[in-house]
Amino acid sequence: MFLLLISIATTQLVALASPGPDFFFVSQVAASSTRRQSFRAVCGITAGVFVWAFAAILGLNIILKQFPILHRGIMILGGAYLLYLAYLLTKSAISAHKAKNTPSEPKLPTVRSKFFLKGLLTNLSNTKALIYFVSVFSAIVTGSVDISTKGIILGLIVVETFLWFLFVAYVFSLPKVKAKYQEYTQYVDGAAGLCFLFFGAFLVYTGLLGNLNI
Repeated sequence: MFLLLISIATTQLVALASPGPDFFFVSQVAASSTRRQSFRAVCGITAGVFVWAFAAILGLNIILKQFPILHRGIMILGGAYLLYLAYLLTKSAISAHKAKNTPSEPKLPTVRSKFFLKGLLTNLSNTKALIYFVSVFSAIVTGSVDISTKGIILGLIVVETFLWFLFVAYVFSLPKVKAKYQEYTQYVDGAAGLCFLFFGAFLVYTGLLGNLNI
């Protein structure tokens, strides 16, 4: 069991270290908001990971194979939500640009409310999380693994995810990082918006026309 846990922990760490919507969301919230708000965002991301991991243990991959229309629906809805976040970030970048040319600085309409819910939805709409948990994770946690071990694995995944994004939030909430963000808000939010636009468009395209391999 020890080797299995090491394998799971290593695989999960590699997946977490790969930049994706979760990373961009947490880093943007941490740099632009308070640590309490970024903590809520981290909790939302972690809750989403729990949902995917628990569903994978229950056999989500089997369900998606039997009902490909469900898989496509998840991809399209997830992509639509990421496109919505792209819109918010782009709007924030435009407002930041305008604020530099006006006497009073308006409130920036960036991702600054309902952080837990948005963190949860960002992870649930993440194609990387979907593919990872229904393929790689399901392949590792086979039917031969007993329920107690699966419970330990689930807990390991959740704790590792929480600690990783808590570290990311801490780094991007440092005073020097926040100061740089405030200086280059329009560029950072614009770049983040483009990233979400790419991820969202890819999900929608895959859900409508792509080949779904689970």
